Amino acid sequence: MTQYMPLFRSCSSLRTLTQLHAHLLVTGRLRHDPLPVTKLIESYTHMGSPDSSRLVFESFPYPDSFMYGVLIKCNVWCHLFDAAIDLYHKLVLEKTQISKFVFPSVLRACAGAREHFGVGKKVHGRIVKSGVDNDDVIETSLLCMYGQTGSLSDAEKVFDRMSVRDLVAWSTLVSSCLENGEVFEALRVFRCMVDDGVEPDVVTMISVVEGCGELGCLRTAKSVHGQITRKMFDFDETLCNSLLSMYSKCGGLLSAERIFEMIVNKNAVSWTAVISSYNRGGFYEKALRSFSEMFKYGVEPNLVTLYSVLSSCGLLRLVREGKSVHGFAVRRELDPNYESLSPALVELYAECGRLSDSEMVLHVVGDRNIVSWNSLISLYANKGMVIEALSLFREMVTRRLRPDSFTLASSISSCVNDGLVRLGKQIHGHVIRTDVSDEFVQNSMIDMYSKNGLMDSACVVFGQIKHRSVVTWNSMLCGFSQNGNSSEAINLFDYMYSNCLEMNEVTFLAVIQACSSIGSLEKGRWVHHKLILCGLKDLFTETALIDMYAKCGDLNAAETVFKVMLNRSIVSWSSMINAYGMHGRIGSAITTFNQMVESGTKPNEVVFMNILSACGHSGSVKEGKFYFKLMKSFSILPNSEHFACFIDLLSRSGDLKEAYRTIKEMPFLADASVWGSLVNGCRIHQRMDIIKAIKKDLSDIVTDDTGYYTLLSNIYAEEGEWEEFRKTRSVMKSLSLKKVPGYSSIEIDQKVYRFGAGEEPCFGTEEIYRCLGNLQHVTIEADYLQISE
Repeated sequence: MTQYMPLFRSCSSLRTLTQLHAHLLVTGRLRHDPLPVTKLIESYTHMGSPDSSRLVFESFPYPDSFMYGVLIKCNVWCHLFDAAIDLYHKLVLEKTQISKFVFPSVLRACAGAREHFGVGKKVHGRIVKSGVDNDDVIETSLLCMYGQTGSLSDAEKVFDRMSVRDLVAWSTLVSSCLENGEVFEALRVFRCMVDDGVEPDVVTMISVVEGCGELGCLRTAKSVHGQITRKMFDFDETLCNSLLSMYSKCGGLLSAERIFEMIVNKNAVSWTAVISSYNRGGFYEKALRSFSEMFKYGVEPNLVTLYSVLSSCGLLRLVREGKSVHGFAVRRELDPNYESLSPALVELYAECGRLSDSEMVLHVVGDRNIVSWNSLISLYANKGMVIEALSLFREMVTRRLRPDSFTLASSISSCVNDGLVRLGKQIHGHVIRTDVSDEFVQNSMIDMYSKNGLMDSACVVFGQIKHRSVVTWNSMLCGFSQNGNSSEAINLFDYMYSNCLEMNEVTFLAVIQACSSIGSLEKGRWVHHKLILCGLKDLFTETALIDMYAKCGDLNAAETVFKVMLNRSIVSWSSMINAYGMHGRIGSAITTFNQMVESGTKPNEVVFMNILSACGHSGSVKEGKFYFKLMKSFSILPNSEHFACFIDLLSRSGDLKEAYRTIKEMPFLADASVWGSLVNGCRIHQRMDIIKAIKKDLSDIVTDDTGYYTLLSNIYAEEGEWEEFRKTRSVMKSLSLKKVPGYSSIEIDQKVYRFGAGEEPCFGTEEIYRCLGNLQHVTIEADYLQISE
């Protein structure tokens, strides 16, 4: 048989191999000799014909364990993992003794698909029984199989039992950790590897660099880069490209640029990496300049390059340049079926307002690329074009395109506004029928039901989720907080904290807002303390703390939080101004406003709303007029809320004529909030004559604000205008409006008790009424003594 080996090596095509096969058949070499048969099996696979390999195998009457192993290995090469595993099962049934050569290939087949994890465990058991579990190659294959099937704990057990841990074993464990999203564990293993005296190679360092990029920690990235430089690996082009990408993900754009300059032979991958880096950093113009320079150096862009450049054009709204890149791709036939570039093209034309072109690209793609459909549905949803987003989803279903989790999540997110909850429920039904539900979809459903006020439905979805991430908990927490279920939000937070569940800044933000809405000062302080211990303070949580302390009555704590803030956004300044306004500290509010302007922060509509409100709380008419006029200096046109606040200030001070004149000079029609401010002022100063004068204006207003109609009806009742009272109440009834009952709350022993009008207190009823009775008697006695004197 050795004489035929040079002939096998000389076969350069499938035709010459077939001729050699025919010659071996004619000469009878394939009848009883397994060696040429095994060589033919291997050669056919190398030529891209695994079916021929299988036919050769099946034609041999007595295949041995080695031949089985070769065919299994050939199937693994061709990613025919199911066929490889079927062959292994057949081998187990036919042969009592299995060559250890077979096991690594079978384990690679099990690693190829996670559903074969159970088979991999059984193969591991047979390896142990066969006594070959100490073989270095088999141990590494086991390590790889467990890592790729997601069983990292089993992979670590295999690694711990290995007698010899070479570079391959360490590198495999590092890669397994990264593939399973355990970046910190991967870096810990890498550190142990270095401490163990094992020198990493370029392949290992590429894995570590990619892990640092996912982690996003610039300090760790620089540490790894320093080790690469010490090991003299920084001349490897592939590693340099990975470093470039790592720095861009970690926010170290200057370091990424320096590495790019160091690369001697810049290929398409290098240029693509630097263009992507500029995109991540928001430097889209630089990305386009780099694309132009790429052509000057004679480097041909690939599909990934064009995808990045199209994204840059879309974000800059440069439709002309984007169409030029599109034309380049068409001329070079880089993506003739639009399978790769279609999502970027859809986003480009949509961002540039060319929605018809986006839909044209989508229909050219048809059902070949669901990502393009997802991109346009997501864009429609983000732009508030919910009807278009849902229509596109409907068209997908009509075309029998199977929506994935991203499609469903985007479509569900479109149902949070405009009373589209019924459609959201229908999509929920579709999710149940098709069983396409992951965390992404489930969180979207919780968010959709919460924003539509259906907290019971949100709780049902939440209860059905077995594995809840911090995003899931936050979705439920925010839902409770936004719907006024503050106690439930606080209870949920307590459960998370007591069970040591993962928390982030959003978790604390939601519970701080819950404490703020019910005025729970002690609980708010406790949450603040835990926030400091967890080290999760950021701009948003600190701003929420200012608002919480102010609303709970602790202005000093709000001031302390504001003073220690390292960075202040316009929302932070606005919250502090609002806090002073709530407590009647108009001087402090004005001082804070001036400090904000001096710091270079330009006030917006909300800031002016808060400073006007502060003037209203303190009755500072002069200052209110000043700031109302000052809005024009900052190019801000007063909206309805500004006018309502200003009219309220004038009306409460008694300047009703000025308030009425301001309403008539408004550049748009006054709404219920504006007229309501004037009416309230007339009530305070008992000016029914003005209310009668503006009766026609008041009758023309249609609103869903129950407060406006309640105020008007109460005024009519106080003046004995019962006919007008009945008319106002009749309007409320026709609009299905009900007066929202007011309530008070008190915090005792870190628990908030709420008292509504007409409700009995939940505890201490007798004591409360006895105390009120005593107060009443004291008041009567005081009045009697005053009269007597």
